[in-house]
Amino acid sequence: MTEMTGTTGRAAKVVLITGASSGIGEATARRLGADGHMLFLGARRTDRLDRLVEEITAAGGTAAARRLDVTDAADVREFAAAAEARHGRVDVMVNNAGVMPLSPIDALRTDEWDRMIDVNLRGVLHGIAAALPLMRARGGGHFVNVASVGAYEVSPTAAVYCATKFAVRAVSEGLRQESGGDIRVTLVSPGVTESELADSIGDPVAREAMRTYRSVAVPASAIADAVAFAIGRPPEVDVNEIVVRPAASAQ
Repeated sequence: MTEMTGTTGRAAKVVLITGASSGIGEATARRLGADGHMLFLGARRTDRLDRLVEEITAAGGTAAARRLDVTDAADVREFAAAAEARHGRVDVMVNNAGVMPLSPIDALRTDEWDRMIDVNLRGVLHGIAAALPLMRARGGGHFVNVASVGAYEVSPTAAVYCATKFAVRAVSEGLRQESGGDIRVTLVSPGVTESELADSIGDPVAREAMRTYRSVAVPASAIADAVAFAIGRPPEVDVNEIVVRPAASAQ
């Protein structure tokens, strides 16, 4: 395949994004599409995905989409394989899909704990397992794993959520150390960001705490800018961790 050049002046990359139908995933797709990268987008809400693809394409970008459930390892493998079949390679995997149904531990919302573990942690592992062999086969690639400031600190009602993000941080660092230099790994950790994550909070205590916490927030485009920066570095530069917080946020 002939290598294209993006609007940044660097070679356009084939970028896969999970959780691309809203929030940080959608903003990242729009930013990277504008930069000239070739996008393959995944999420469960195909109506939103299709609309996003249409808008990126109408603006001159290159994008396609496929329904994706990151909790299903086989589905994620098929997602990565479909991207490779379409574009001939997989350069970047943005593991972005996440959920955040916060609650105090003694609320015992075990189904929500399982959901966070399945999406936030297993979803990242499934993305790595699907894309890593394809990257290894062509001698390089880049994982961008979206975590949270919750990967560095724990707050009330967020213990299980933070546990999944601590784990993503650990997995990312382990993958970086094992990469041998041909696989780049970036952990992007947003502070409070405009998104739909808080909509999944069913516990009233956690919902009220989040309302106060989200009184200051950065737009999702700020996180998209961080992702674009990381993947735009020269091949010999690996940006390992980026934390993006609102200037007015204490956490």
